[in-house]
Amino acid sequence: MALESVALINELVKRESAFVEGLMMEIQKVLVGQRYLVERLLVGILANGHVLIEGVPGLAKTTAVKALSDAMQTRFQRIQFTPDMLPADLIGTLIYDQRTGSFSVKRGPIFSQIILADEINRAPAKVQSALLEAMQERQVTIGEETMKLSDPFLVLATQNPIEQEGTYPLPEAQVDRFMLKVKVSYPTKEEELVILKRMGNTGRKIELNRIVSPDDILRARKVVDEVYMDEKIQRYIVDIVEATRQPEKHGLSDLKPLIQYGASPRATINLAVASKAFAFLQGRGYVTPQDVKTIGMDVLRHRVVPSYEAEAENLSSEDLVTRIFEQVQVP
Repeated sequence: MALESVALINELVKRESAFVEGLMMEIQKVLVGQRYLVERLLVGILANGHVLIEGVPGLAKTTAVKALSDAMQTRFQRIQFTPDMLPADLIGTLIYDQRTGSFSVKRGPIFSQIILADEINRAPAKVQSALLEAMQERQVTIGEETMKLSDPFLVLATQNPIEQEGTYPLPEAQVDRFMLKVKVSYPTKEEELVILKRMGNTGRKIELNRIVSPDDILRARKVVDEVYMDEKIQRYIVDIVEATRQPEKHGLSDLKPLIQYGASPRATINLAVASKAFAFLQGRGYVTPQDVKTIGMDVLRHRVVPSYEAEAENLSSEDLVTRIFEQVQVP
């Protein structure tokens, strides 16, 4: 691509991404820190991908999503997943009308724009499948009627890493549907002090201004598609994903017995799209290797399955992915 074209895309991205910093500042009225989480949520929205988030209770996961939804003026729905939940509780059902003798559709809470699927691993497989089908197809079928879900549509599913009793862990094939898996950590001591001062008053409610509309997000997605990615970066992404399957080809023979399953081609696509969205958030019209490295762990940590040997050595998928990023040659 000619340098002039890249310069034009760069200018377009700078203009269209101007809302990002204002959106971040608005969210920070109610959320202290957690920029990492908010950036990943924005990557998910801009790249049209869903996010699986892992963190202990009380780390403002719901607050972050609700604040993002308010600042974007999108419809928000929090759904608490439980072991007795049915697919109809999520997608809706058919209601029989005795007067007319006909059935009418009663829509479920999935018909929103930003969904917080709280503790997704507490619901049985049928409910998880119903949610993941809606995520993949962006539509829901009730009876004989198929209904499209509104755009933008983002699912943030949470799972608790500590308490596994009475849960139905997501199978690898279903986890693969999530573009990103984000791990949320505790705030720093200074951040926690700010949280205490800001949220220590009971009944205090902070109103957020609308910074961006759903139409702005859809327009920004089109610009994300235009972000330039050099073929060298594309090859770098393919090399990284291939290294999760055939590490010996990239000088990582010692990883071969430690990886049970590597990442799928969906990971390659998601890593490319997420890197473009991350470059957009930085106000750039082109992708750098650092963009790929920054967002790569969130794309790959749930797609690389460690072997029993790796678990015996106390190595996580993150340890393996880190080794791959260290070894694969950067263009």
